[in-house]
Amino acid sequence: VHLVESGGGLVQPGGSLSLSCAASGFAFRDHHMSWVRQAPGKGLEWVSEINSGGGSTYYADAVKGRFTAASDHAKNTLYRQRNSLKPEDTALYDCAASHGTWGQGTQVTVSS
Repeated sequence: VHLVESGGGLVQPGGSLSLSCAASGFAFRDHHMSWVRQAPGKGLEWVSEINSGGGSTYYADAVKGRFTAASDHAKNTLYRQRNSLKPEDTALYDCAASHGTWGQGTQVTVSS
């Protein structure tokens, strides 16, 4: 049972980035899937959640309107499009399944 994130990197303020979270060993459509982040020197911050089946998505106020979550059940992959990125979005981003599986995280750095 694994989750593997990809797509992080360095982006300028105002830019966009797309992250992916690929699941193996379980079907994530059967679980609530969340994105969380941890900025340098800070604690974990919940970013968004997509419910089992992908019918509803919820976002933290800090990212609402800028981040969009989507899922591809055929590929068992979760996607996150991040637009209008700000320096305060710099963090290690991680996806997590409601049964307790976490990925290894992918670093996003927003800097000019």
